[in-house]
Amino acid sequence: MTRRDYGLTGRDGALAQEKGLANAQWYVCSLPRERLKALTRRKDGPAIRDTVIWFALLIATGGLGWTFWGDWWGAPFFAVYGVLYGSAADSRWHECSHGTAFRTRWLNDAVYGIASFMMLREPTVWRWSHARHHTDTLIVGRDPEILASRPPDFPGLLLNLLALKSGVLTLGRLAQHATGRLTADEATFIPPTERRKVYWTARAWIAALAGIAIWCVAIGSILPAMLIGLPTFYGTWLHLVLALTQHAGLAEDVLDHRLNSRTVYMNPVLRFLYWNMNYHIEHHIFPMVPYHALPALHRELKADMPPAYNGLLEAYREIVPALLRQARDPAYHVRRPLPPFARSSAAPLAAATGAA
Repeated sequence: MTRRDYGLTGRDGALAQEKGLANAQWYVCSLPRERLKALTRRKDGPAIRDTVIWFALLIATGGLGWTFWGDWWGAPFFAVYGVLYGSAADSRWHECSHGTAFRTRWLNDAVYGIASFMMLREPTVWRWSHARHHTDTLIVGRDPEILASRPPDFPGLLLNLLALKSGVLTLGRLAQHATGRLTADEATFIPPTERRKVYWTARAWIAALAGIAIWCVAIGSILPAMLIGLPTFYGTWLHLVLALTQHAGLAEDVLDHRLNSRTVYMNPVLRFLYWNMNYHIEHHIFPMVPYHALPALHRELKADMPPAYNGLLEAYREIVPALLRQARDPAYHVRRPLPPFARSSAAPLAAATGAA
């Protein structure tokens, strides 16, 4: 098998367009219109509650870490703070990018901006990147967010447990954007009218990060960076563990999210941290359903779905062998079984609703 080109300006991107896989129509499960309307109804209450809890936990663990800095007692508090900052912020960034977490737009935008900075994801770049991810999910040469390529980059995945690859790349792109330039891939999905936002946000972020660095030098301690900046690195490991369950090892270049995404049952703590993104097939089929309604959506669609995985361990029992096999055989992928009476992905495709 010829090694695939995951860049957005190369051979596979052109082939995807030739084959009709770019901006294509996707399989959509049947759901009564009124029921879908009820599930997509936005509310402020659940996200305000969960955001207040999240910020309270950040303040409590960060404050205790600060108090016990220099003592071993501070380590567990920073460990929890790091996960709340460098992993839980990912799901807040994600849901607010869809504009579905809150009913009130400025609340979505505010939490999106905060979470974007915490994850070092430039908000304008990633808003358009994620729109493309939903439009062309795991279409090689079109999707900029494929986490596990074929063959897998195992050293890169291991480094990204501490964001040592992705974080360094992000800092480099921040510097590039601050000079008024995009990468070639970014230029394929960021409209010209949005590019000035990218450049000015990069400059503001570099100034903020430089301010934290100057503060650390001034007091002779990395403590300020332990609270702002470094948690993006030391706390991101859980984000990667959860994110790999979404698509790793599954089919590429198919127009059925049931074949390229996973739904994994998780405990209430992980679901709070992950904002129900473990219901990932459902999210991709109906991306405008808010995170708090995804369990109900899962129940509605269950008869038309492959079986969900009973926890992270069961999911990784499939993912790890699949990635190891793809290192030898990049053409291999896990084939997800559909229920006996489920509609086939060969059935006429319907236009997906709200893919941005």
